[in-house]
Amino acid sequence: MELVEKMLGGDERSLSRLITLVERDSLEVAQIMREICAQTGRAHYLGVTGPPGSGKSTLVDKLTTIARGKGLSVGIIAVDPTSPFSGGAVLGDRIRMQQHYLDSEVFIRSMATRGSLGGLPSTARRVAKLLDAFGKDIVILETVGVGQTELDIVEAADTTLVVLYPGGGDAIQTMKAGLMEIADIFVVNKADRQGADQVVTQIEAMLSLNPKDSYWQVPVLTTQALNNVGIEELYQEIERHRSVLESSGQLSLHRQEQLKKELVRAIEQGVSEQLSRLMERDQNLVALLEKVGRGDIDPYTTAREILSDRAMLKGWLLKLEKEG
Repeated sequence: MELVEKMLGGDERSLSRLITLVERDSLEVAQIMREICAQTGRAHYLGVTGPPGSGKSTLVDKLTTIARGKGLSVGIIAVDPTSPFSGGAVLGDRIRMQQHYLDSEVFIRSMATRGSLGGLPSTARRVAKLLDAFGKDIVILETVGVGQTELDIVEAADTTLVVLYPGGGDAIQTMKAGLMEIADIFVVNKADRQGADQVVTQIEAMLSLNPKDSYWQVPVLTTQALNNVGIEELYQEIERHRSVLESSGQLSLHRQEQLKKELVRAIEQGVSEQLSRLMERDQNLVALLEKVGRGDIDPYTTAREILSDRAMLKGWLLKLEKEG
């Protein structure tokens, strides 16, 4: 594919066009991902998540500055709320990180959630791989900041930062929905505010009761991103985590699990799309849907009967194959 060849050759315009194709879930996506596969796996994927108001964007901005100072190139996927009018991202990349916008070694892309409840749109992983194949040393994925549900990030990142801040509510309540389990590094940002020490103490107490991994003790760091305080120390911990992952063999294992889950998601998406098309065309299925809608039969029993009827499933698959 010519666009892929140009992108791999360093053409940023081709990269942008490929990202657009991926975001639109175009027919070429499978071919694109197949052609870049051998060029991925070199970048460090850094996930940044946490509740709104914690200063994630400022933190990403400061971490990018340090990475650039070390001569590393950076790709940033900044996930924003979806506009109810255009369907696009509400906040723009020019607004979020102006100082890096003209840096040719920093590529920033704003993406809309498009209804995702896990903090990342379904296409974000593919876009991250494009940035990896393009040659970015670090790919940062910053989630939308919807609160306690942003758990998709662990399936896309090598290192996950969970950013909290004093005054943002009970830290323990914030972590009940799973953020506790996904954090590789906790960051208490805006640490100049009253109550920062208490948040740190709460997190450390919970970590002592429920250690994450035998090979990595999750650190709790304090930062003041706006004042550039504690950012160097945070960056060093990110590098240390990557080093531990590589030396312990966990990075390879983690990425293998990510690929398996990605396969399952791709199959689920494909089956769902085919089933949606079938529901519009197959008269038997349309009749079943109408019965379920009237309450004549319940959806769970009906689903089980359909899945157990192999002849019916085979007939539907053949029909889909004929219709293309």
